[in-house]
Amino acid sequence: MFPKLDPLLHSELRLAVMSILAEVRSADFSFLKKQTDATAGNLSVQIDKLAEAGYISVQKGFKGKMPCTTCTITPTGLEAFRNYVNALKDYLPL
Repeated sequence: MFPKLDPLLHSELRLAVMSILAEVRSADFSFLKKQTDATAGNLSVQIDKLAEAGYISVQKGFKGKMPCTTCTITPTGLEAFRNYVNALKDYLPL
């Protein structure tokens, strides 16, 4: 029997955001937007979903006079991501 995959992470954009943050730990919105090639609106919605689940924390502030949103993976998010990746391996015939 296959393990259950976390439905929150079983989305291309949310998985991409979590993959990036698992590597760099923290990134600003512009970096995530560029890396994922997502629209600002879609990325914002997906970030909100990850934050609501406690997988990332979001800090809003300013760099000079420019608004800046920074996302950081939480320990809960990192564990969920690792569990997802490990469960996904059971689906692959390697």
